[in-house]
Amino acid sequence: MFVVTTAAADDGERSGCLIGFGTPSSIDPQRFIACLSQKNHTYRVARRATHLAIHVAPAVAVEVARLFGGETGDEIDKFAHCAWSEGPHGMPLLDECPNRFVGEIVARHEVGDHDAFLLAPVWAEHHDGDPPLRFTTAREIAPGHPA
Repeated sequence: MFVVTTAAADDGERSGCLIGFGTPSSIDPQRFIACLSQKNHTYRVARRATHLAIHVAPAVAVEVARLFGGETGDEIDKFAHCAWSEGPHGMPLLDECPNRFVGEIVARHEVGDHDAFLLAPVWAEHHDGDPPLRFTTAREIAPGHPA
């Protein structure tokens, strides 16, 4: 599971969500695809952004996963409820998710009820430690928006 965070280029509005559809898609050049539901707040902010931050959600960060998966930015400021700092290109980086990267949005494609954001990584950080949060744990989180 991944947590995507972003900030809009025009006004700096921040948003973030938990996603299950994300994958590397090219070795050379390096590319990653993150799919965002067209129904959620993060999708609307990401459409106005130049970059996304992708965080590998560690198994110990269940509360962060619940916050970003079970709440909606339409109703609360998720960043007021967690520790974060501003990273490259103004992207919000979550303190509890130290395995992360920032990618420039190079393309966006509608792929059903989600859009696939094709990213070119521009910055990355990796720390050894906890295993990633698995879908089997995250599926118990009721989504902030209907899927």
